[in-house]
Amino acid sequence: MRKIKKIKTIKDLEQSIQSQIQARKSEKKSVLTVSAGTCGQARGSLKVIKSLEKAIKEQNLEDKVKIKVTGCHGFCEAEPNIIVQPVNIFYQKVQPKDAKDITSETIINNKVIDQLLFTDLATGKKVSNENNIPFYKKQKRIILGDNTLIDPTDMDDYLSIGGYRSLVKALSDMTQEEIIETVKQSGLRGRGGAGFPTGYKWEFARKTKSDTKYIICNADEGDPGAYMDRSLLEGNPHRVLEGMIIGAFAIGAGEGYIYARDEYPLAVEHISLAISKAEEMGLLGKNILGTDFDFEVQIVKGAGAFVCGEETALIASVEGRVGEPRQRPPFPAVK
Repeated sequence: MRKIKKIKTIKDLEQSIQSQIQARKSEKKSVLTVSAGTCGQARGSLKVIKSLEKAIKEQNLEDKVKIKVTGCHGFCEAEPNIIVQPVNIFYQKVQPKDAKDITSETIINNKVIDQLLFTDLATGKKVSNENNIPFYKKQKRIILGDNTLIDPTDMDDYLSIGGYRSLVKALSDMTQEEIIETVKQSGLRGRGGAGFPTGYKWEFARKTKSDTKYIICNADEGDPGAYMDRSLLEGNPHRVLEGMIIGAFAIGAGEGYIYARDEYPLAVEHISLAISKAEEMGLLGKNILGTDFDFEVQIVKGAGAFVCGEETALIASVEGRVGEPRQRPPFPAVK
């Protein structure tokens, strides 16, 4: 795909998005998307990638197939897994020794490798198409739905699926009040115990009079075995940034903080790269896309304390104090 340079205006961004979408549609190569989040890497996905690269080179297939290193595909039990696109063949528990078979049989001869397919335990039948696997079949994947499509380290890949188009709409066609009303109408709410409506929280912050306002993204998870935030930051960091930028514009914030635990090195690496790329391209910083809107984002790494999932304790930790909850009201959206 053609690399996009600095984007200076809203119109430039829309043109860049259209350019990358067209580039994706015109792509003629097969694509091997390898699940390489923390879970995949723990099961050996990086070794599989090296073996695939070697097999492609040895068989002179550089013009026919490319490897796309993605975040977690969601089916951690089946790691390392590969999706062959555009035919959507799902190969599970792939080992380095399988690389030559994948390139010679599937890429060259268009054959499916039965021993790498998922077996439906209910029917005993092999399932080749990702969308027909029971784990995926009844899901409507929204937040993590694009993880199988993009390289999280490539901003152009995010643009190619319409990334930052919502930001274009927010900055060019909507007032802050209209953005907040849209979020309220969507029914979006927090996924914690309170399930508080996001639009109302943004509205409170918008109406509060203050010279300085902040957006804080809680990307820390205290529950053992809960890795939703990690999977999102690893697999689609620009989606998080885009949401933060829109939220900041809506409430009038000029600074943002992403609070992520230090035990998530890959997540921190990917969101750090996304921030740098967004700054480089003019989507963060001063006068974003030619407007008078300024917004900057920093990462704060937490120590994994469960209590810091509570918003006032989290804010205390961001400020460098002991992460202890304080009595509310007032709530952070107000003071």
